Amino acid sequence: MVDAKQLLQKSWFDSAWTPILNQNNVMDYFCQRSNPFYERTCNNEIIRMQRGDPAQLVNMIGTEYSLLHVQDPILYVIRKAHRQSTDKVTPLADYYILGGVVYQCPDLATVINARLLSTLHLVHSAFSEAISYARYDPTKGYYWEFPDDEPEKRGTATITEEPNEIQRKRSDLLLAELTKKFPMKAYTSKEMGKPLIISEEVKADVKVEVKTEKEVKVVKPLTEDREQPASAKRPIQPPLDTKTVTDFKRKRT
Repeated sequence: MVDAKQLLQKSWFDSAWTPILNQNNVMDYFCQRSNPFYERTCNNEIIRMQRGDPAQLVNMIGTEYSLLHVQDPILYVIRKAHRQSTDKVTPLADYYILGGVVYQCPDLATVINARLLSTLHLVHSAFSEAISYARYDPTKGYYWEFPDDEPEKRGTATITEEPNEIQRKRSDLLLAELTKKFPMKAYTSKEMGKPLIISEEVKADVKVEVKTEKEVKVVKPLTEDREQPASAKRPIQPPLDTKTVTDFKRKRT
């Protein structure tokens, strides 16, 4: 027996019956043995083999096929049911013949499942396409860039955008941190008497130059080897002995 899920993907037709198909012979067309949707153990096959009247199906118990809806000459609906009594019938499946081709009608769960899958596929593809247009910039944040906007931007001149509130707050915080780490110092110039701002690098260069000048001034007299004049020279006294020192002290006393 063929699985019901596999029958949903199948169809059957007989080209010889298509031109002459109508309400009177549609059941004979459906009850052919080559039709995969038709069960040979049903009550309809028993009546056909016995050449009985189809009206006797009401008095039989088991699986049967009956014509449910007719829309000549295109659409015919046939129902498969299990009869338990003359009044109690349980539907099992429905089949429709459209233009001579037989199809099985899907059940409600299959229809909902197929619609949900197609909807989720479309939603997923829409999100994937939307993510491909998303861009991020540290100054702007997240924004959209669609391909339709590129020709307009190329033809027009660049427009300066004003910073938003988030950009202003970020720049203010960065400037405040920089001023705390590197405060600005003011110095007075000798010429104009006005405050002059000098960076740390210039200030270090000035200090180095002053030091080098002082070192040159101190080192100059030491490095030069010049002769002193005769007037500046003093006579060299001989060293005094201990006897002369004692004699000199006695004379004074």
